Amino acid sequence: MTQEQLAERSGLSQQYLSGLESGRRNPTIVTLYEIATALGVSHVDLLRP
Repeated sequence: MTQEQLAERSGLSQQYLSGLESGRRNPTIVTLYEIATALGVSHVDLLRP
């Protein structure tokens, strides 16, 4: 999935997602939930090592 596709599914901007991926931004709990929902996984799965 591209950042553009994830942005469309999650309602977040592609620029914001790029910042998360590169470590320049830190997500909130709400953001993690929105990303997990867009990916079809549990928010807990995003935090597992």
